[in-house]
Amino acid sequence: QVQLVESGGGLGQAGGSLRLSCAASGDTICISAMGWYRQAPGKERDLVARITSGGSTNYGESVKGRFTISRDNAKNTVYLQMNSLKPEDTADYYCYGEPTLYGSGPYPGCDGVDHWGKGTLVTVSS
Repeated sequence: QVQLVESGGGLGQAGGSLRLSCAASGDTICISAMGWYRQAPGKERDLVARITSGGSTNYGESVKGRFTISRDNAKNTVYLQMNSLKPEDTADYYCYGEPTLYGSGPYPGCDGVDHWGKGTLVTVSS
């Protein structure tokens, strides 16, 4: 099993910054790429950022140039630095981890499924 716990959410000001953290515990070898999704009220869940175990990154178009994802593999933690916040960044932010692959299947001893945190609410006021 893998557990993901987000922290750092709260109230931010437009133009300000927040930093989210996601700490993984348990069988952390079972997750490789990690990232963040967000879901605003009445909206679909969208990819915010993704980072592979090797450090390659991808970002949703709406956050490019403003948000930065990073990870500390020794600490099993992923971060999301959110700068130049906008009111439209208001959402529940969910951390996820993708299953580690070994050949064409999951790493031995792993369940091979995505793992998700419970989420943390970010509210940006104007």
